[in-house]
Amino acid sequence: MNSLFAKNYLNSRRRFLAHSAAGLGGVTFSALGQTRRETIDGITSFPNFTPKAKRVIYLHQSGGPPQMDLFDYKPHLDKVHGQETPQSVFNGQRLTGMSAGQASFPVARSIFNFQQHGRSGAWISEVLPHLAEVVDDITFIKSLYTEAINHDPAITFLQTGFQIAGRPSIGAWASYGLGSENENLPAFVAMLSGNGGQPLYDRLWGPGFLPSKHQGVRFRSGKDPVLYLNNPSGFSSGLRRHTLDDIALLNRERLAEVGDPEIETRIAQYEMAFRMQTSVPELTDVSNEPDLTFHLYGDAAKKPGTYAYNALMARRLVERGTRFVQLYHRGWDTHGGLPGQLKARARDTDQATAGLIKDLKLRGLLEDTLVIWGGEFGRTVYCQGDLAPGKYGRDHHPRCFTVWMAGGGIKPGITYGETDDYSYNVVKDPVSVHDFHATIMHLLGVDHEKLTYKFQGRHYRLTDVHGHVVKDLLA
Repeated sequence: MNSLFAKNYLNSRRRFLAHSAAGLGGVTFSALGQTRRETIDGITSFPNFTPKAKRVIYLHQSGGPPQMDLFDYKPHLDKVHGQETPQSVFNGQRLTGMSAGQASFPVARSIFNFQQHGRSGAWISEVLPHLAEVVDDITFIKSLYTEAINHDPAITFLQTGFQIAGRPSIGAWASYGLGSENENLPAFVAMLSGNGGQPLYDRLWGPGFLPSKHQGVRFRSGKDPVLYLNNPSGFSSGLRRHTLDDIALLNRERLAEVGDPEIETRIAQYEMAFRMQTSVPELTDVSNEPDLTFHLYGDAAKKPGTYAYNALMARRLVERGTRFVQLYHRGWDTHGGLPGQLKARARDTDQATAGLIKDLKLRGLLEDTLVIWGGEFGRTVYCQGDLAPGKYGRDHHPRCFTVWMAGGGIKPGITYGETDDYSYNVVKDPVSVHDFHATIMHLLGVDHEKLTYKFQGRHYRLTDVHGHVVKDLLA
């Protein structure tokens, strides 16, 4: 009797879950290709209000660019170069294990010259001459701070809102809340460039506990930009179509049995992959770009795998409706030999970054595309290791660093926030990582407190229980 009851209960539960999953799946997948969709609770729709930005290009500079060598001009450092950093500046800060044991903490001024540029008068280092041409389109935030002092928790915090791995990435949240504008391309794409530096893991563009269809799709260099997309040798497109249809039938039978929404995600992803067999080759073929494009981005934009090529791909993706494009460029971890490393990273990125801004503006895309540039933290004013003429290094620094934003509803040509004379502590208008995320979501038309997902009995969000929109940054 107990066995019969258990069997009937199990079958009834499976039918209930199957019908529930199918209904929820219908709501979710019918929204693909639309700007507006409903969350799983069926109550809150996004965007909550008219967005200023429809899409995001996030240019993450992995390793921690030195703010005082690029944007945060500090002439006071010329006067105190080589002197011990005052204890009042440290103010009890925890140091990393790489420099905490030093007997001396000499101040290292930047060896690079700074000049003011544009109507805004923004200070820019000589290593970024191309970016200096577009400063009036940019808003500099010099007062961002983080809670993490080492690379992995810091980059995880910047990309997911939490220092411990497992949470959804910011691009996954955007995909979940807003869907895609193009059913033939992913809503969220990630690309990597640069050699060496800190390792970058798929979880940085992962979905965490969100449905797996919100995972960022990584585009790679080489003949197969997306792994396993092309048909095997001797396998025709027609045969693949028939195979997918048969697999979908089996998956739907299984879905009816167990009611797992991830099965419907699998069906949708197979179909997306089939459509991408046509859309991706067209996307990645830059041979039809005019000469002006490579004048803007540089000749490196013709070479897959370079930062310049990825920046061009970012423009081509957003103009085709991809919601969130995440670029990572490695090599900014300048513990020693900073001047040479910084010049090399600037050669990698400066022209293409400025070219992207100019290109988006020429095409009328900048006004509703939010471009973000920055690393996971800043660098210390004191020298890590020995200080020598023209040679110095800097350790990790979480208390203040500079990022910038452009387009997509940002007030252009301003500098927000201030640091002290040592570029070590924020003295005006601090911006936390959670504030930063709340502002990005606001520009996308999303109230960050309302975009939630229930997991293990709790409603989670990108900003956890923190974050305020920095309204002074909004146009």
